[in-house]
Parts: sequence; C-alpha cells; structure tokens
Amino acid sequence: MEFRPRNYTAEQESHALPRSRADHHHHPLFTPLPSLIQHQVYDVEDSENSNFIDPLRAADTNLAVSVEDIQYVESSSTVASEATGQVPVKEWTSFKRFIMQKFPVSKMVSVSSMSDVIIRTGKAHVKSSASMHLEELDDPEKFAEEGFKVITGQEYVSRLHELKDEIKRAWCAEDRVTALKLSIKVAKLLMDTSVLQFYPTLFVLATEVLDMLGDMVWERIKQRAEFAEDGTRLCSLPENFIASNISADAKETCYNWFCKVGSIRELLPRIYLELAILPCWQFLLDRPAESLHRLVQMTRGLADPLASAYCRLFMAHCARKLPSCDTGHLITSVNDIKVILTRILSTKETEDGKSTGDRKLLVNLMEPTIEYNMKCIFKDASQRQVGNVLVELGLGRNQVELFGSNPCVSIVLHHLLKELPTEVVSTNAVDILNLIECSSDNSFDQCLNYRLLGFRLCERRPQMDIVNAVVDRIIQVVILFDKLDDYLKVVDAFIDIVLQSQMDNHLKTILEGISERACNKEIVEDEVVGLQSILMKLLSHFKDLEDLFALCHFLEILDVLYGSSRNIIDMQILNMASRNGNIHDQTTIKLLFEICQSLHDGIDFANMKDDKYQQPARLICRYVHMVDYGAELERHLTFLVECRGAFGSINELKETLVHSSNCLATKALKDGQKRISFVKSCIAFSEVTIPSISTYISQLNLYIETAEVALLAGLVSHSDGLIDSALGCLQNVDLINGSPTQIDIDGIVSSIRKLCSLLVMVPGNPELGVTYTLKSILSLTDSQIWMTSRIKIRMLCAVISLSATLSQNKLPYHPNLEFLSNEVLFYGDSSYVQELFTLSEHVLQNIVEAIEREPSRAARGSMALEACNCIASSFEINHVTLPVYSKLIETAKSCLSAKDKYLQSTINFLDKNLSTSEARAATAF
Repeated sequence: MEFRPRNYTAEQESHALPRSRADHHHHPLFTPLPSLIQHQVYDVEDSENSNFIDPLRAADTNLAVSVEDIQYVESSSTVASEATGQVPVKEWTSFKRFIMQKFPVSKMVSVSSMSDVIIRTGKAHVKSSASMHLEELDDPEKFAEEGFKVITGQEYVSRLHELKDEIKRAWCAEDRVTALKLSIKVAKLLMDTSVLQFYPTLFVLATEVLDMLGDMVWERIKQRAEFAEDGTRLCSLPENFIASNISADAKETCYNWFCKVGSIRELLPRIYLELAILPCWQFLLDRPAESLHRLVQMTRGLADPLASAYCRLFMAHCARKLPSCDTGHLITSVNDIKVILTRILSTKETEDGKSTGDRKLLVNLMEPTIEYNMKCIFKDASQRQVGNVLVELGLGRNQVELFGSNPCVSIVLHHLLKELPTEVVSTNAVDILNLIECSSDNSFDQCLNYRLLGFRLCERRPQMDIVNAVVDRIIQVVILFDKLDDYLKVVDAFIDIVLQSQMDNHLKTILEGISERACNKEIVEDEVVGLQSILMKLLSHFKDLEDLFALCHFLEILDVLYGSSRNIIDMQILNMASRNGNIHDQTTIKLLFEICQSLHDGIDFANMKDDKYQQPARLICRYVHMVDYGAELERHLTFLVECRGAFGSINELKETLVHSSNCLATKALKDGQKRISFVKSCIAFSEVTIPSISTYISQLNLYIETAEVALLAGLVSHSDGLIDSALGCLQNVDLINGSPTQIDIDGIVSSIRKLCSLLVMVPGNPELGVTYTLKSILSLTDSQIWMTSRIKIRMLCAVISLSATLSQNKLPYHPNLEFLSNEVLFYGDSSYVQELFTLSEHVLQNIVEAIEREPSRAARGSMALEACNCIASSFEINHVTLPVYSKLIETAKSCLSAKDKYLQSTINFLDKNLSTSEARAATAF
C-alpha cells in the first residue's frame, strides 16, 4: 500500500477559476461621470426635463393619488354597499355583539308578573324562607310585587329563543295573528327594567325577534304588491319604488298591520312594533321618514329612563332601513337623552331612593344608545352638516362658533368627540378643551375626555400655535391630578404630540410628574399598563439609547415597572441596543447589563420550553455579543465572567460567551503583542464554561473551536486536552440526551470531519502514537448504538483522508510557525508512515464490511462509490488496493443502474489515475 503524493499548491492553482482585471468602462457597477452628475441634478433639483430614468422611481402621475382620493374611494364604496342594506346590517350585528360582551348575562334574573310568557315554560327557582326574608329586607317594594319569581339568565335566554321559533312556525303556518300576539308579548318584556344589568341582553334578544317579524311583514306586503292571489305576477317593484307603484290590496294589507300595531294598549310595545315594521310605510307614503317625528314624540312619554334610551337605540337602527332619512330624529333623541341624564345626575339620593352607584350603573347601561346615535349622526356627514348638528345639539351658536360656553353631559361629549371629523377636532381643539373643562358631571370620567382629545389630535396634528395652547393647558390640568392612573391616561394620549413637536420642557415636566406619583409607592396593574405605553412611545421616538437614558427620571420610572410590562420594555430596549452596531460606552453597557438582569429575573429561563422564552434569550445573547471594550481586553473578559454568573440559566448565552472569549483570544494574538497569559485565561474561561452547556453537539463544536484558538497561539498541550474533551463528549452522546435525532447525527458527522481537518495541524504524540486520536475516533464507530452503516462509512472515509494528508511531505496548512508540525517532527521516520499504513488497512477492511452489511441496495451502491472515490484520492492503485477497488465497483454495479452518473464519473476517475500496467489490466471489471 502506498499513499498517493499530493501537491496542494498545484492542485489549488489548477482548480482555481481564471481571473482578469475588469475594464472599468465595462464593469457592471460602473456609472459614467455624466450619468452620475445627471443623477445628482435630478435628485437635488428634481428637474422635469431631466433625462435620467430611475427604474425604481414611479412616474409623477402615479404618485399623485392623495389620501383624500383614497378616502373618497372608500366612502363611495361604502355608500354603494349601504344602498343594498348590507353595511347597516353588519354594523348592527357587530354592535349587538359589543353590547352582549360589555354587559354579560346575569346568573339570576327576577321576573315580574307581566313576564308570564317567560315563566310559562321556564323553571322558577324555589327559595328558602331565609333567603326570601333577606331579599324582602333588601328590597321590600320589589318583593311585594305579586308573582315575583327568579330564574337563571340562561333559562331566560333559552325561552326567548323558543319564542322566536314559535313565531316563525306560526307565520309559516299562516297563523299571523298568533305570530303578532307572541311578538307583542316579547315587546312587553322590554317594559321590565327590574334587573338593570340584564336589560341590554334582553334588548338584543327581543329586538332580534322584532327584526324578524318586520322582515316577514315586509316580504308579505311586497308579495301582495307583486303577485295576485292566484300566484300570477302583477309586476316587479323597483328598488326605490314609490307608493303609487303599490296595488290597493297591498296597501290595504299594510294599513291593516299598522292599525293592529296602533291598537296595542301599552305605549312601549306599540312603539317597538311600529318601529319593527317601519320600512313598510314606504308602501303607503312617498316620504316614509316623516313618521319618525311622531315616534320620537311618543318616546317622550316613556317614564323609565333605561327603557326610553334603548327604545331610541332601536329607532336609530330601524331608521337606517328607510331609503332616505335625515339626522333630525337622531339629534332630537340625543337631546332628549341629555335631558334624561341631566335629571338623573342632578337628582339627590333621598329623592329617588337610588344610590350614587345605581345611578352610575344606569348611566353606564345607557351609554350604548348614545354611542350608536352619534355614529349614525356623523356617518358620512359633510363639514357644513357637522356644523348644523353641533348647533342643533346646543353646543354652538352658528357655523362660525361651533363650540360655545354651554356645558355638555360628559358621556355625550365623549361620544361626540369620538365621532367628530378629524378636521373639526384639529381646528377647534382649544374650544373643545374649554368644553371638556366646563362639562364636569359624574356621568363620565373627565380624564377620559382629555385622553380622547389627545388621541384625536394625533390623527392630524393641528397648527403649531394650537398645539402649544392645548398642551400648555393640558399640563396645567394634569398637575392637579393626585391619582397616578388619571395622570397617565391623559399624558399617554399627548406624549406623541409632545415628542413630535420637540417640547422638551413639557416632556421633562411630564416625566417629573410621573416620577412624583409613581416612585416610593406600590402601583397597580392598570397603572403599570399606562407606564408601559408611555415608555414604549419614548423608545419609538428616540433612536439613540444614550439620549434616552439621559432623560430625567426615565430610569427611575423604568425601575417602577414589574411583571410582563417590565419584560416588554426591557426587550424593546435591548432590541434598540442591537440596531446600531457595537456598544462601546461603558455607562450604557452597565445600564443594559442591569436591564438584562431584570429581564432574566422576570423570566424562568431554567424551565425554558416555550417559544416565548426564545426572544428574551436571543436579545440577551445579542447584547453580550455587541459589547465591545476595544483595546481593554481584560475588562471585556471580566465582563464575560460577570455575564456567566448573572445569566447562567440561559444555555444559548453560554455558547455566546465561549465564542466571545475565543474572539478575544484571537484579537489578542493579532495585535502583535505577546499576550499568551491573556490567551490562556480566555481558553481557561472557555474550558470551564463548555461543560455547563446542555447540548452535546454544541459542546463538541465549541471544544473544537477552542482547540483551534489554542493551536493558533501555539498552546499544543491545551489543544490536546480540548480534543480529548471533544472525544469524551462524543463517547457520552447517549448518556446526555438519549438517542440522537437524524439532524443531530448529521451534525456530529460534520463535526467529526471538522475535527479531522483540525488534526492535520496537531502534532502527533510520540509516546502515545501518532494515530492515538484517530483510534479514539474509530472506537466510536463500534460503541455507539446510533452509528448506522451510512454514518460509519462517512466517518471512516474522513479518517482515511486524514491519514493520507498526514503522510505527505508538505502539509496543506499550518496554524503557527513557532511549533513543529508533523511533517517536520516525524521527517524521515519510517515508523510514522508505517503506523498510518497499518491504521489505514484496518479502516479499509471496516469499510468493506460496513458496506456489505447495508440492507438497502441503493444505499449500498452509493456508499461503495463514496468509499471508492475516497480511497482513490488517498492511495495509489496497486496490487494492494486494486482488489478493494474491484470489490467496491462490483458492489456499485450490482446495486445501481449502468447509466448512473455517479457510477460513470467514479469509473472515469479511476481510469484517469491508472498509471501501471497492472492497473490498466483492472479495466476488465
């Protein structure tokens, strides 16, 4: 057996691609000087006559689409879709869902005697005498009502669903009288407001029944108008038909329905039923919306404020079904609700027997009616229409003075401000602020109106004089707030304006106010959320961490945060820190280290199994990687030691620390100074850190990497110890994580190949033998249960290639010229080459046996070719190796197709290397 001699330098040159200096006139990245000048003129002067055409710059005509145009398209499509009635239906469905979520179903519901339709099939709960006596003491008047019973909220809901099905069945059976009677009973349920919290749920369920009835009546009358009694089609009504298009029979049927509804004795169900069939006025009147004025007047006869408010809510919904309708009835409804709210808020507790809490609950329950009416009033309203609405609502004298000095009910003002067009808010911000200040009743938290104003101003920032006036006033307002929560709600809304307008004095005042109210006291969860929002806005505004940390009270406020909010802010800061390159400032490094500690303490990294822990771990690792102490290498190594002690539970960080330590050692070697002691310290740091890493493949790679650094420094003994540790890691694979996966195995094989390439530079040990490490690698092929034939062949081929390389008179690469490599250390020693031969013969035998044991034919043929190529690259073809080549090629031919490209290329490679007649005789196979 004879190793094949190699000239690595000549081989590198022969395989290198031809190179030639590029002509600068034909270089693909070259820009001629005239074009460069032309480009600059285009950018600076934006000349329309410039001939420069940027393929990434769209034409000016394409950029001329403004925000107003986009808004116009959206509004146009909205109007078009509303004509079909789909948008109002979707909005109403969404709004009902919102009501149900805001006021969930009560567990228990009291049912009065008027609700016999519910009790008829519902299961009333029998109460003990003790509980009944307690309820009688709590509310003797309610308990004294005849037939007062209690059922669960779910039973009440189920009964309403049953009623809806009964009405539908009666209608389908053409028993319309029964359907109407049951619908009237459902409407009567809305007269019962004894359980305030349940009323919104009752309203949603009852109006679903009434909407269904209204749709069925509409279809009934439309059918009478389009078809005769015998089913003959008389006509097809257009979408916007008028009363003159309707036949007399259809009108009579329609009029009959309104008469039946008008005969209902109770006012509230009579209004609800007429609203349910309100669109049917189109069959009788050319202007069906005129009937709304009468219904608005009728609602003033409802004494109960909650029932009255929700009746107006249903009216606003039903009015949207009409073909055309102005906002007059909506404005009247809002004004009426304002009167009701004023009466409720001004009534003393002794006058109505209700506590302040009950009145606040009542106002809270009435809020959806205000919100929906405001949405309908300002939907698609023009600038002039908005002015008229504000005047009719009593807020302004005329179109010029939209906001006067008259106070408004706070909760009404809130939803008015929410729906006003952005232009009106930004133009009249100071007047709106005056209105908020003078509207300070108990119906709504005033600080929420200040907050809403701030958010609305952010939609379109007003002129600078208005901004200054508003912010100055807001600062004076929040100074008077004692509660941190109220303070945060307002300043959170205005902080963006303060930052964008560069109001540094106001920013300082705001942060000082937060510090005074937050520090040295325990803050609650809502306040933590407010602080998080403000700090996130500060982080988004400032691009430089040094400027952020320099803000007065910023770090004090940061220390107040806790829980998930603190973790979120910490991660955002670390994300900012890793954007702009390395971190050099030592003060910033220290502050970020403390932030990392806070994040580490706030997350249980020791039990890190969820993906949510990965991002914090990556950010901390990224911070450690970005820290750069420059020439102060010792200080940097000390920093790594501190990080290992502080963040030891993060497995990924330990890998980062080893990488950083090895980089420091390499940097110390490159600066031209003999700093071997420092390099030894870095290697020692890595040696101590690597065993604590839980992933065995990571340990293996880090041991190899650190061994490379040791060789670079000429520390052969250190590299030997690290290589032994790497081999020990390989031997304990099964003891660490059990049976490895296929991905792990591929990684291990890749690492072993890398280790073999490293061993080219490692001087052999004359005492233990030059093949001592190679034999340790070979032992793995027999001792590991995960070692398949395919993996074994790849490892054995790597050993063959290493042996062939070590046998050369000149090695392909050297790490350090200060210590003797194998080519010098064993020069002329025949026992050195003989030891490599002996090992190679053993490996060849193992290769042949491993291939024969492979059960898969395709895999066996591929493995034979892989081994054949490796052997042909390492040994001369002679009488010793020829039988091996022959056996491997025969195995490949028997397992693979004769047209297999891998097989053909391998045979061609062997033919090319045949140099003796004996080898030429082997072509017969």
